[in-house]
Amino acid sequence: MTEPTTPTRKTPAPTTSTTTIAEAEEPRLLVEREGPVLTLTINRPKALNALDADTMHALLEALGTAVGTDEIRCVILTGAGERAFVAGADIAAMVDIGSWEARAFTELGHALGDAMETLPIPIIAAVNGFALGGGCELAVACDFIYAARTARFGQPEVNLGLIPGFGGTQRLPRRIGVARARELIFTGEIISADEALRIGLCNRVFEPADLLPKARATAALIAGKPPLAIADAKRALRRSEELSLSAGNELEQQLFAGLFATADRREGMKAFLEKRPAKFHGR
Repeated sequence: MTEPTTPTRKTPAPTTSTTTIAEAEEPRLLVEREGPVLTLTINRPKALNALDADTMHALLEALGTAVGTDEIRCVILTGAGERAFVAGADIAAMVDIGSWEARAFTELGHALGDAMETLPIPIIAAVNGFALGGGCELAVACDFIYAARTARFGQPEVNLGLIPGFGGTQRLPRRIGVARARELIFTGEIISADEALRIGLCNRVFEPADLLPKARATAALIAGKPPLAIADAKRALRRSEELSLSAGNELEQQLFAGLFATADRREGMKAFLEKRPAKFHGR
């Protein structure tokens, strides 16, 4: 992936376009597997990787395949080209649709976000450029976000007479707090990667050339951990946003006790006592 350049002035919100004939010949999603790490690259660079129905269906299919493959332990999601992770939903494809079509589109976006959150495998968003509207919502549906210093985040739907439609009004305040989410959604402001880091929207910021190597290093680290424990940790953390403290603690106790029946737990403790690296197999 080519290293993006740093903007020298305030960056305006990009516009997106519908599919061209040339683009239709290219896969919407590039899938690359390196050992237990799966990298998914949204591949619409001429449209700034804008989300349309075909792209979201391709992502859902890839996530379903990842769940069905025991060897995959972590997923990285990023965008093709120099400028964008995902610059938003495909506005040109949406301009003439009505409420019924819009409902189907938002339901598809929510289905994708739900699939990402409930996936038992961690997903790292490697945000290499614009992550606006649906792109920001897609990143927030990942377990955590690494960003290039050139990345830009925002929920500018209000400028189109809309609100976020892929879970932004729900996931964003859970990530950064209600007051900051209100400010971003009400103003439509686009913020820098450094500001996103300051408010807790992203976890770490890297120089563009370092983004994917750093994401892959973290993914490889996670992939070496026991997958059943990782899946239960992800489940407990996700449910912590919905449950009361007492109910969440009860869930944690159930999951903690259940893991004692696994071969991975026995291997982990045995390896610790024997002062050797553990070998986990997801059993």
